[in-house]
Amino acid sequence: MNDARTYPALRGCAVVTLDNAYLFTDGRYHLQASQQLDQNWVLMKEGLPNVPTWKDFLAKDLPEKSRIGIDSTTFIASDADKLQTSLKPKESILVSLSDNLVDSVWTDRPPRPANKVFPLDVKYSGQSHREKIAELRKEIKDKHFKATVVTMLDEVAWLLNLRGSDIDFNPVFVAYVIVAEDRAVLFVNPSQIDDSVRKALDGAVEIQSYDSFFSYLKGLGSELGFSKETPVLLSDKASLAVAETVGRDNATISRSPVADFKSIKNATEIEGFRQSHIRDGSALVRYFTWLDDQLSNGAELNESQAADQLEKYRSELELFQGLSFTTISSTGPNGAIIHYQPDPNDCAIVRKDQIYLCDSGAQFLDGTTDTTRTWHFGTPTAEEKRAFTRVLQGHIAIDTAVVPNGTSGYIIDSFARRPLWEDGLDYRYILSSFCIGLELISIFSHGTGHGVGHFLNVHEGPHGIGIHIAYNNTPLKAGMTISNEPGYYADGKFGIRIENVVIVREAQTPNNFGNKGYLKLEHVTMCPIDKGLIDADLISKSERNWLNAYHAEVLEKLTPHLQHDRKALTWLKDRCSPL
Repeated sequence: MNDARTYPALRGCAVVTLDNAYLFTDGRYHLQASQQLDQNWVLMKEGLPNVPTWKDFLAKDLPEKSRIGIDSTTFIASDADKLQTSLKPKESILVSLSDNLVDSVWTDRPPRPANKVFPLDVKYSGQSHREKIAELRKEIKDKHFKATVVTMLDEVAWLLNLRGSDIDFNPVFVAYVIVAEDRAVLFVNPSQIDDSVRKALDGAVEIQSYDSFFSYLKGLGSELGFSKETPVLLSDKASLAVAETVGRDNATISRSPVADFKSIKNATEIEGFRQSHIRDGSALVRYFTWLDDQLSNGAELNESQAADQLEKYRSELELFQGLSFTTISSTGPNGAIIHYQPDPNDCAIVRKDQIYLCDSGAQFLDGTTDTTRTWHFGTPTAEEKRAFTRVLQGHIAIDTAVVPNGTSGYIIDSFARRPLWEDGLDYRYILSSFCIGLELISIFSHGTGHGVGHFLNVHEGPHGIGIHIAYNNTPLKAGMTISNEPGYYADGKFGIRIENVVIVREAQTPNNFGNKGYLKLEHVTMCPIDKGLIDADLISKSERNWLNAYHAEVLEKLTPHLQHDRKALTWLKDRCSPL
């Protein structure tokens, strides 16, 4: 959603009644919330027995005919509809407030982010903003819409070939865009743009103040005649405030066509993914070489110090713009905490006798990276090796898959899990993802794969690989980028994940049954996989051949980038030797 405010690290929902104040949050934050809340709050630990979700609490625990005030800029319109339906038995209603009551008492609230916006050259984007707008106009015209409102920040950035830094790790900026047949309007803080942005937009896009968005949208509805017969198209991620401004009966709420356009990368973007991952791989190899050397020499490093060294190596790379998320640098049992983030002031020492899981990525002008590698720099246990090998087999199964057009990530998810299932193992999954304010929130643990933006958000929809049924709504298509990251998480002991970014490509098959056409995956991540964690008795000849071929490719592509670091090159050659 497009609410311009900042939120603390703890994620949840606050419900304040006349008598009590409740904070609802899931299991990831139970401990943190109990430490930070004072006596004014009742902590509702969602997921525990007899603890309702905040939605159930509103529907079942509040008195009849309750009027529930909400900030409509922070509610997705379709979610508000579902909640309103659940309130009907008690005749309660949602009431959109013109002013957020929290803001009225939050006198020292930080200002809205307002960092500089900059153009992304077409040599990186591969398609001009004029071409993208024309494609969007054709879509809304063909489907008989008067206009569309682009509310998701990554969609705004992609459509206009602009980038920013208003949200940590995501090169986006706070803005809206309206596209109609006769106009395209960008609503942004004027202080964030300069002549380079105006020149890049080249008169194709009108610029208005961000604060004028809702009044402009209301007037546009009258001017263009939004109605049930001639509606405006709103994304299924648009806020309730946007829907109410145009009139609920005057809008069609559906998946944004920009999300679909953005998910399929053009040839320039695909080549950017390849090149950025090669450069990124060189930094990863230098880092793992350094870490291996430090541990072998008895150095004491905590997880945060290790992550800082990786960022240093990445920062030296061409076209580097920053990290794509906080590095997950985790040793031993911390690796089983799916989205673990080491606290610089209080985190574990990386130990040679424990599994080390590192999930990290970077933003480059030509692509976004996301790589996970699991290492053991000492002697792994038989349990650790068997689990790692099963995860590797699942990773290979996804990487080598050939499927007919129309196949979704929901269908192929079981490919990754089958080797684990043979041992009675499995891994958890993302139940849902949604936005609160400026943050993407994921509930539960870890899926098999997510879409990846091109110099945009590292997590991108609408496609993915997982057992969440929503993934079945979006078949994989040539040009999509997606992560391949099965894992296994032994609570209190260790975590394992192997992640490459892959590109969906057309496959040339001997036959073409049903004239469907077939798809395959091309991996672009270039970083060795720990052979020392493999149980060689478990893997098949074809799996061994895949690993050796992958390592040969990694060695060939990274060697030119490591000529200045002979120690890293020597380490790479050893790690890429045939199994």
